[in-house]
Amino acid sequence: MPYIKKVSREYLDFYLVDISRGINSTGDFTYCIFKLMKILSKEKNFAKLSSLIGGLECAKEEFYRRIVAPYEDEKIKENGDVK
Repeated sequence: MPYIKKVSREYLDFYLVDISRGINSTGDFTYCIFKLMKILSKEKNFAKLSSLIGGLECAKEEFYRRIVAPYEDEKIKENGDVK
């Protein structure tokens, strides 16, 4: 899902790292995600709008798979599993 060409990642990461410095709360984060989606939805048709929602859902799932699940696995090892 997020495995775009290296040159594209480097270009986007430059701006994303800069923007992330100003995100200090869940509200700030939510605003940024909403605003980016709003900017990208200038062309209002079902295909475009649903593809934005699909991209958001895929990003959420990838974040869970790559970041949250390994964290939870470590906590299971550390504290024991729920029985």
